[in-house]
Order: sequence, then structure tokens, then C-alpha cells
Amino acid sequence: MKAGLTLLCGLLMATSVAAEVLIKESEAKLPPSPATAQATRAITRGPGIRVVSPEGAVVSPFPLHVVFEPRGGAKIDLSSVTMTYLRTPNVNLLDRVRGGLSEKGIDLVTAEAPPGEHQVRLTVQDSEGRQPVPCST
Repeated sequence: MKAGLTLLCGLLMATSVAAEVLIKESEAKLPPSPATAQATRAITRGPGIRVVSPEGAVVSPFPLHVVFEPRGGAKIDLSSVTMTYLRTPNVNLLDRVRGGLSEKGIDLVTAEAPPGEHQVRLTVQDSEGRQPVPCST
């Protein structure tokens, strides 16, 4: 299993501005995935994942900007990227962000999600097969 990053977005309200639908209302109504413990410390040479926005509680639509930080001259392996909404069953979000996906990260000017707290797991590995240590924001 690829290591990754869990994003937590507490959304206050939805608006009608045209945006890329990241999470559908019907998906938000699905039961949450069972909690799984993630490692919190380790030394790795795998790529970093940094969430630039959103931070904390946000209003939908919101900018989604995630930076991939390759290390040691390796490149990001775009075929390894996954983005999963942690529900039962899990929901693959990769096709919804593919338009903003590059080796630099994910950059969507506006993404939309219904009000509530949403856990999203983002995973990536580099050209040498290295993976980041999971962390939560």
C-alpha cells in the first residue's frame, strides 16, 4: 500500500459558483471508512506532500493546491498518484482532479464539496518507487 497524506477539510457552506465537484453530496452521505492508525514518525527519502490550500475550515468552493516535493533528483511518478475519499465504500477522486494534476502537484482554482468534515487520502511515489511517510492535516 502506498503511503500518503490524509486531508481534513471542514466545510462551512456550499455556494452556487461553478467549480470542479470534488465530493458529491451523495458521497458525503456514505458512512465513513473505519479508522486506521497511520505511522507518525519515520525517516524517508520519499517525496513530500504539502497542502497549501485549503487550511482548516473553508467555504465551498475553495482553491485546492497541493505541492509534491521530490527528493534526491527523483521525479514524481504520476501513474502512482491516488486520491481517495475515505468512505464506505471508498470513492476514487483522481479523475476529478486530473485536470490540475502535474509533477508539481494538484492545482484547482475552485473545488466544491458539501458542508461537513471530509477525509481524503492522497498518495504518490517517485521514479525510484519511494513513498512519503503518511501524515494528517
